[in-house]
Amino acid sequence: MTAPVFVVEHVDPDSNRYVLDGPEGRHAVSVKRLQPGEEVVLTDGAGRYAVCEVIGTEGKDRLIVHMGSVSEEPAPTPRITVVQALPKGDRGEVAVETMTEVGVDAIVPWQAARCITQWKGDRGLKALGKWRATAREAGKQSRRVRFPEVADAATTKQVAALLAEADFAAVLHSDFEHGSGPLATAELPADGEIVLVVGPEGGVSRDELALFEEAGARPYVLGPTVLRTSTAGTAAAALLLGRTGRWS
Repeated sequence: MTAPVFVVEHVDPDSNRYVLDGPEGRHAVSVKRLQPGEEVVLTDGAGRYAVCEVIGTEGKDRLIVHMGSVSEEPAPTPRITVVQALPKGDRGEVAVETMTEVGVDAIVPWQAARCITQWKGDRGLKALGKWRATAREAGKQSRRVRFPEVADAATTKQVAALLAEADFAAVLHSDFEHGSGPLATAELPADGEIVLVVGPEGGVSRDELALFEEAGARPYVLGPTVLRTSTAGTAAAALLLGRTGRWS
């Protein structure tokens, strides 16, 4: 297994000794129970990281490490952004967690017309905070050093603008009579930006689909079955990651 990952605000290349404290230090000392000689990875979550060796601990929440050389993981290409319609209950966090684990680069919450869940006021800010915290924790768990960006909630017009700028834009559409093509055989770019729209449980409305198609997106299906909105993005992202060579 690769070394456990901990998030720090800055990865300082000029420091040989680093003290990891706060919640991250407490988790390392009291939960992971790391011992001298073990390896850990410190990262800022934006691609900058250092492989470190544990020197010792202080109390229950301070891990002292020797910091190795600082590295920068290049941004992957093609970049994959998933526009995720808001699911019910905690399924949004499930979607964010699994999409982070497979390697999605950005997640855009979308208030689609058929979404039952509404992000308004303080409730919306709290829900967005949960999505971002989930991406951070899933990034650590899956040993990533470049975590996905979770954007502010987008309107349908904002999603259309995002699709218009993409090198490949797709809408997962469960209406098999619409003429959707299989995502498994779509022609994909070697680099640039891929944007994938995942609709709500009730599906993408005709008006939304028309607007997205006008912006340059095409409707696609994953296969003969209909996936839930909380799992469709993960399945589609895995397919794209394999086909673009990012999983090779």
